[in-house]
Amino acid sequence: MFAATLDTTIEFLKGVGPKRAELFQKELGIFTYDHLLNYYPFRYIDRTRFYKINELDPDLPYVQILGRITSKEIIGEKHKKRLVARLTDETGTIELVWFQSLKWVDENLSKGKVYIVFGKPVVFNGSFSISHPELENYPRPATITGNLRLQPVYHSTEKLKKFFLDSKGIQKLQTQLIEQHIKEVRESLPLHVLEKYHMISKREALLNIHFPRDVKALKSAERRLKFEELFFIQLQLLHTKQQRELRFKGHAFGAVGDKVNTFYKEILPFELTNAQKRVIKEIRLDTQRGIQMNRLVQGDVGSGKTVVALMSMLLANDNGFQACMMAPTEILARQHYESIASLLKDGLVRVAILTGSSTKKQRTQLHAALEAGEIDILVGTHALIEDKVVFKNLGLVVIDEQHRFGVEQRAKLWRKNVIPPHILVMTATPIPRTLAMTLYGDLDVSIIDELPAGRKPIDTRHLYEGQRLRMFGFMKQEIAKGRQIYIVYPLIKESEKLDLLHLEAGIEQMRYQFPLPDYQISIVHGKMPNADKQYEMQRFIAGQNQIMVATTVIEVGVNVPNASVMIIENAERFGLSQLHQLRGRVGRGAEQSFCILMSGNKLSKDGKLRLETMVKTNNGFEISEIDLKLRGPGDISGTQQSGVLDLKLADLATDQLILQEARSTVIEILKGDPMLEDPNNSLLRTYLTKRSRGIAFDKIS
Repeated sequence: MFAATLDTTIEFLKGVGPKRAELFQKELGIFTYDHLLNYYPFRYIDRTRFYKINELDPDLPYVQILGRITSKEIIGEKHKKRLVARLTDETGTIELVWFQSLKWVDENLSKGKVYIVFGKPVVFNGSFSISHPELENYPRPATITGNLRLQPVYHSTEKLKKFFLDSKGIQKLQTQLIEQHIKEVRESLPLHVLEKYHMISKREALLNIHFPRDVKALKSAERRLKFEELFFIQLQLLHTKQQRELRFKGHAFGAVGDKVNTFYKEILPFELTNAQKRVIKEIRLDTQRGIQMNRLVQGDVGSGKTVVALMSMLLANDNGFQACMMAPTEILARQHYESIASLLKDGLVRVAILTGSSTKKQRTQLHAALEAGEIDILVGTHALIEDKVVFKNLGLVVIDEQHRFGVEQRAKLWRKNVIPPHILVMTATPIPRTLAMTLYGDLDVSIIDELPAGRKPIDTRHLYEGQRLRMFGFMKQEIAKGRQIYIVYPLIKESEKLDLLHLEAGIEQMRYQFPLPDYQISIVHGKMPNADKQYEMQRFIAGQNQIMVATTVIEVGVNVPNASVMIIENAERFGLSQLHQLRGRVGRGAEQSFCILMSGNKLSKDGKLRLETMVKTNNGFEISEIDLKLRGPGDISGTQQSGVLDLKLADLATDQLILQEARSTVIEILKGDPMLEDPNNSLLRTYLTKRSRGIAFDKIS
C-alpha cells in the first residue's frame, strides 16, 4: 500500500460505510483515515480497577463494576418504554437502564451471565443506577489493544451513539486503523528538530496517544504532538511575516522633524512614562527600515496609547505623509479627535474627523482637502474605508481595538497608497503572551505596562445582594463629593427581554433611592436609537447627570474623568476581561476611583475566582492569564482568527514552554534558511507550499 491510503475517505474503513461516514463528517469533521487518526482521546481510564457496588458514590466519574445479571425486563409504553436490568455482586445490587436500542440490548444481554459494566453511577429514588452502560464479556479477550491502565476515552455525540459510535465504537475503529495503516504515517518534522528536543517519531507519537504503553510513553506522545501543532502555527505566521517584509517595501520615515520636536518639547503637558518612550522608540526604528511596519501596541486602559499613536502620526507628517486613525464606534472616534485636537492646541498640524454622521457638504469639502494634502491627520470610523476617501500620500494607519474590524476592512486601508502604509494596531484588551504569539505572531508586539504618574489604582470591592444598602450609602457619599457614577447591568442575548426588565427594575429602584430633582439619572441600552444614546452620553459627559444606568453599551474608551465609581450588577455573569474593561471606565481623573462588584449570594467556583481576581489585582495582563485558564483561547480572542487556533492537544494556558521552544526553533530555522532551500528543511517547504495560496488578506495585519 502507498501513502495516499491515509487520504482515503472514511467510509471505506471496515465497519464505517456511507451512513456512519456522513455522521462522522457532520458531527466531528472527520472525512478521511488521516482525520480519524488525528482524533485524539480526551482522557484515559484505568480498566484494571473494579469498584464494588457498596463503594459507589454519585461524585465518582465513570466506574467499572463486575457483576452478574440477575433480572431484566422491559417496562412502560411507547416513548416511556425502557429496559431495566439488575446487576449484583457480593456487596449489593444496581440497576442498569436503557431507553434506546431496546431490542438489540434485549437480544444481547443474557440473564445469569457475568459482565464488566462501565458507566456513570447516579442516585435515582434512593438507589444507584447507570444509564446506557458499556458492557463487556468477562473474562476479557487477551487481544485487547494498549495498556489496560490507560484505556482511551473519545468524545462522541448523541447522534453517533445511536449508530454505536460511542467512545468504545470509536476505539474499535482506531484499533483497526492503526493495525492496518500506522506504517503509512510519514514524518512531518525535520530530523534536526527531533534530535534537538529528543522527540519521538510521528508514528510512535500517534500510536502512544491512542494506546499508550505506559504513562511515560503517553507524556512523550503528548509533548511531540503539542510541539508539532504549535510549531506549524508559528511557521505559518513567521514565514508570512518574512515574505511580507521581502515583498512589500515600506515608506522610510528618515527624519524626526519640527512637528515631533515641537510637540514633545513645548506642547506635551506631562512627562511620558518609560514604557511609552520605549514603544515610541520601537515604532521609530520600524519606520526607518524601509519595510512596512505591522506592530501591535497593547496597553491597559489609561496607559497612554493615544499619545503614542499621536507621536507616531506626527512622525509620518514630519516625513511628508498623511496619517489616519480608525476607531470602531462614533463615540470613540469623536473622543480620539477631541483629545488629539486638544493636545495639539495651536494648530501644529491639520486634523479632521470623518464619521457616518458627517453631512454631505462636510464630506465633499473633506474629500477635496484630503486629496490635495491639506489634511495631515484624519480620525474616523469605518467611513475611512469608503472608496471616495482618497489620500494624497497616506503613510501610517492607526487602528484602535483592532479585533472589532474585519480582515477586509483593514485590507482596504492597506490599498490606499501605492506603497502600503505602516500599520499600528492598538488594543486595551490585555492579551496573554502566549495568545499574542499565536494570534498575532506575524505582528511585532509592544507593551505599555505602566500607568502615567499620579494615577491611583482603582479600589475594587465585592458586595453580595444582602449588602445593597451599603452600596446606596456609598453612592450618596460620592455624589455629595461631586462625583459621577456608572451602573452597568448585564445584557445577554438569549434573555434580552428578561434582562431589559431587570434593567428597568433596577432603574425603578434607583429612582426611588435617588429621587428628582436632587439626582439626575440617564439611561443607555442597546435597544435605544443611536441619536438618543449619543444625547444621553453627552449629558453625562457634560456632568448634567450624576448617575448613568447602562447595559454594556458604554463602550471601550468612553472618557469621563469626573466619573469615579463603577457599579457592576450581577458581576458573576461577566467574563474577566469584560469586567476589567468596564472597570477601566473610571479612574481617568486624579481622584480615587472605585469599582463595586455586586453579585448574588450563590456563586459558582469560576464566578468566585473571577470576582476574587478583580478585587486582588488591577494588572490587566495578570487578569488575562487567569482568564485564559478559565475560558480557553477562542473566547478571549473574540473571534477564532481564521482557524489559527484550531488546537487539538496544545493548551496555551499550560504549554507556554513548548510554545516558546516551537517559536524560537522556527525563528532560528528561518534566520539560517529564509527560503527553506536546505534539503534538511524540505518537509517544511512542502508544508508551506500545500498551505499557501499567495498572500492572504488576513496576514496583512
